[in-house]
Amino acid sequence: MAVKANLVIDQGADFSATIDLVNVDGQVFDLTGYSVTAQMRKNYASSSAVTFSTSTNNTGGKIYLSIENTTTSGIEPGRYLYDVEIRSSANTITRVVEGIVTVTPNITRI
Repeated sequence: MAVKANLVIDQGADFSATIDLVNVDGQVFDLTGYSVTAQMRKNYASSSAVTFSTSTNNTGGKIYLSIENTTTSGIEPGRYLYDVEIRSSANTITRVVEGIVTVTPNITRI
């Protein structure tokens, strides 16, 4: 079952977040051999998505999410849903995090 975690993204700004994965016994989860995918959508049925850039620190159990300001500037302020999934080398997909993304409007436009 995925961990629930909400995010806040400032429209027009660079966004980044780090997720620390641990096993049920509290040990760091080894991400070697896994790929990561993360997307946000306005609702579950939405056909359009914003895809997070992802990277990992495999043996450190860290997943890094990011979205550049050029992309966040085009996201309408409001509430969205997101999740993060990992895929093993055996093609097993596990949702590790899910939650709500709140995009706050920007005032300054450069």
